[in-house]
Amino acid sequence: MRIGILGTGTLAAALGEGWARAGHEVAIGGRSHVKAEELAERLGHGVLAVAPREAVIGRDAVLLAVSWDGVEDMLGFVGAPEGLLEGTPLIDPTNAVAHGVGALLTESGESMARRIAGLAPGAHVVKAFHLFPAGQWTGSLGGGQSRVTVAMCGDDSAALHVVGELVRDVGGTPAILGALDRVRQLEEVAGFVIGLAFAGFDPNSAVPRVPSSAAMNRPAIHTRPRDQGQMC
Repeated sequence: MRIGILGTGTLAAALGEGWARAGHEVAIGGRSHVKAEELAERLGHGVLAVAPREAVIGRDAVLLAVSWDGVEDMLGFVGAPEGLLEGTPLIDPTNAVAHGVGALLTESGESMARRIAGLAPGAHVVKAFHLFPAGQWTGSLGGGQSRVTVAMCGDDSAALHVVGELVRDVGGTPAILGALDRVRQLEEVAGFVIGLAFAGFDPNSAVPRVPSSAAMNRPAIHTRPRDQGQMC
């Protein structure tokens, strides 16, 4: 696939490296072309540094790897409001949360993914990659440190399929939880996790381990007791 990345930070670097290693063509565009060139050179694997607008034209998917408060400027910079991203899967990994607290900074009932969809008319926005730090996606085995589940929401089934494949390429398991109408819930979860972490608690310890429905519905395997006196 031809993947564009808007941004030059740690998540752009981690996912860009993983996707390039998986054989995808990766183009990085940032407000600073110097930083984009430095990142592309560091990642190698044929990663290209391009102008931000070039990073979104003719791509099979685009990752919006900028801070939540830089989203509007970046999308405006690449022409998204004019429909330049129409039909393109646009991955939103942003977290609009108060630093160290985890409280969402979007309006009540609003989600960043919905805001992004409004700023990029025609784009197929998919919320993904927002729950794990960038370090999860770096490793020597072509994927993350351990296989994790990546919760996703989006309105377009084809875009969800594309992003799901990109999740697998960095060692994750995609889990589609619904359309963008449900994405506010995912963003609240990120705030919950971030708040616990900054308060000094392990978020994993606050989430009960509940078996999946597949595990609960799996028929039990019963072994027939051995007849008395049966020889092995």
